[in-house]
Amino acid sequence: MKDEYDFGEAKRGAVASSKGKTRITIMLDDVVIEAARALAESEGYGYQTAINNTLRRALLADQGSTAESGVTGHLKKRITPSELKALEKKLSEALKEIHRVMEPEARP
Repeated sequence: MKDEYDFGEAKRGAVASSKGKTRITIMLDDVVIEAARALAESEGYGYQTAINNTLRRALLADQGSTAESGVTGHLKKRITPSELKALEKKLSEALKEIHRVMEPEARP
């Protein structure tokens, strides 16, 4: 090993870039992460993919399009206050369902 290395032209970031994706740090409720991990385990992919797919479906501009149907869709550039309220309501309902499912004696 060399005594000294030149990092003068080094760049910060991931060694392999992920085109079309951005790495972020986000705080989520434990129950959301547990539910995503359970879904991911049953479907055979990672929990971050489960979270991404859920958010993608919730935010797609074309209401008939879903990631499952193979249509990627486009995210809206701007969300109106009424659309934001509707999204908050959907997310609240989803969270209630997650809480219900995570209860020890819950039935599907």
